[in-house]
Amino acid sequence: MKAAVYHKPGPPGVLEYTDMPDPVCGPDDVLIAVEAISIEGGDLINRRSTQQPSPWIVGYAAAGTIVAVGKNIRHRRVGQRVTAFDMQGSHAELWAVSATRTWLVPDGLEMAEAAALPISFGTAYHCVITRGQLQRAETVLIQAAAGGVGLAAVQLAHQAAAEVIAVASGSERQARLRALGATHLIDRRSEDVVEEVRRLTGGRGVALVIDPVGSTLQGSLSALAAEGRLVFVGNAGGGGLTVELWQPMQNNQTLHGVFMGALFERPAVHDTVDMLLNAAVEKRLQVVIDRTFALSDAASAHEYAETAGPLGRVVMKP
Repeated sequence: MKAAVYHKPGPPGVLEYTDMPDPVCGPDDVLIAVEAISIEGGDLINRRSTQQPSPWIVGYAAAGTIVAVGKNIRHRRVGQRVTAFDMQGSHAELWAVSATRTWLVPDGLEMAEAAALPISFGTAYHCVITRGQLQRAETVLIQAAAGGVGLAAVQLAHQAAAEVIAVASGSERQARLRALGATHLIDRRSEDVVEEVRRLTGGRGVALVIDPVGSTLQGSLSALAAEGRLVFVGNAGGGGLTVELWQPMQNNQTLHGVFMGALFERPAVHDTVDMLLNAAVEKRLQVVIDRTFALSDAASAHEYAETAGPLGRVVMKP
């Protein structure tokens, strides 16, 4: 099979499109003929910073059709369309994944949307609803709102009848976010996020902040109301996750860290992704795809995802 691999971490140019042995379908796995690959933030971080056994096939997320099932598998069968999550291997024509990390793709949902949904929307749901406990009429600040998790969080917060303050740059991106449910938009390039939040909330701050950036954590805390909640997930900004904790202690604020890699196989989280897939096929949620590349052009796809500031996910197809 063909795959995008790297031998040592670095910029997108370290990716090589090459022949690799077909993966072995283990007893608890399914083997997927990949049709769409979603480039996730973790893919970019790992490729540029994590040394792995060489050659290493990149990738957390993809969707396709099952072509083989392991001997222990009873709830999946050959021919089913599935989307899947794992810690590596999606940037390939074939992908062997634990069956417990797959979801059936509903009829009518495009494979690109199916590939991009579990991580972005599953993460956003866990941050906004499960950990964030967002309530009707509360105000939520969403950092990096034009990214995959941010776009999902905006929609979920809007559906929870919250007032949504979204941080994103550029008039086109802001217009799309407003259409998806953002009440207020802040352009971080020309406005001070904390000052704008204070102005919009009459000086109180927001009840909840969703922060997938990492490097913005101190500002997120400053935008938070007394007794508010901050949910931080991932580290898209690539910096250190360091904050001064005296302020949140004085203000009785709560910080929740989220790492989804350990959660997707939990029954409640797995069922939530099934629910979100059905909401997408019913058009109650929108999975935003910015651009599609060929897998053979993986280096360019990673470069675009990393530097172009895409609105939503970048997808590749074998």
